[in-house]
Amino acid sequence: MPGEISPTGKNSGPGSPPELRASHADRDRVVDVLRIAAGDGLLSADELDERLEAALSARTVNELTALTADLPAVSTSTGTAVAEVKDVLRIEGIHSGAVERTGRWIVPRRLELATAWCEVTLDFTQAVITQDTLRIDMNTAGKKLTLITKPGIVVDAGALSLVHSKIKIHQAQDHETPIMLRVELVGTTTHGRVVVRPARRTLGQWLLRRPASPPAGGRPPGDARP
Repeated sequence: MPGEISPTGKNSGPGSPPELRASHADRDRVVDVLRIAAGDGLLSADELDERLEAALSARTVNELTALTADLPAVSTSTGTAVAEVKDVLRIEGIHSGAVERTGRWIVPRRLELATAWCEVTLDFTQAVITQDTLRIDMNTAGKKLTLITKPGIVVDAGALSLVHSKIKIHQAQDHETPIMLRVELVGTTTHGRVVVRPARRTLGQWLLRRPASPPAGGRPPGDARP
């Protein structure tokens, strides 16, 4: 009926767009933010209980958004408050030097790459992640895009068009770590390369991979020579 009110209190008539439904992951993420905020003294115990109950019963994303609207953005991967997250970050470069995002950079909701013949590196190993999806819109030519990942970060390049280009994806393997960020590559890259890899091992990590030293006498274990 025209003017009908939905359970969320919003108009649900023919002229009203449907509200986006909340998933279990959406609710869990808001619960984490609320608990971190309470730990920082931003919410009282009663406020935390009230908002947790509302988060767990929320039906739409808008209902969840209202529960954290007065709280600072929080990285659920580090449990710390962060600066405001940009909706869109645009990186441009033509025949320029290398472009890098490393260390504790704040991952935006969407990233636009418009580059030609310049190297781009996005290192997610220490990045501040506040949402579970990053869309990278690519319009690139030449050189290489490198994405450095860690367990819990997966990259999907199924929607990326390659024109005389190559892509190599080596996901960080750790089946016990839940997915915290899904990176979606879309758009087109021409005469270039896309490399997805985990961070390189440190010297100490490489040393741990060395085979055990042979016992006294100089022969490795299992050597049956007389």
